[in-house]
Amino acid sequence: MSLKDDYVEKLKAQLDEWSAEIDVLDARLHQVDADLRIKYGEQVDNLRLKRDDAKLKLLELQASAGDAWQELKKGSDEAWEVIKHAVSEARKKF
Repeated sequence: MSLKDDYVEKLKAQLDEWSAEIDVLDARLHQVDADLRIKYGEQVDNLRLKRDDAKLKLLELQASAGDAWQELKKGSDEAWEVIKHAVSEARKKF
């Protein structure tokens, strides 16, 4: 496996983990009162948007040829840090 393939597989695994965490947070929404459900629902929706952005970055990275993936890696790393932080913060609040 190439460095790029290893990196893509690592990102896929992390994305799957975050998707599962988002699903857990979404399930917890149904256990809180209406006011909190609205507030936390917005956070879960925001997490989904960030996850979808990360998925797009991953697809761009997978489609890249040659050494171009190294440049795309920077953007992917940034997207991953954003969602990592957002999931961590949401986990604390829930």
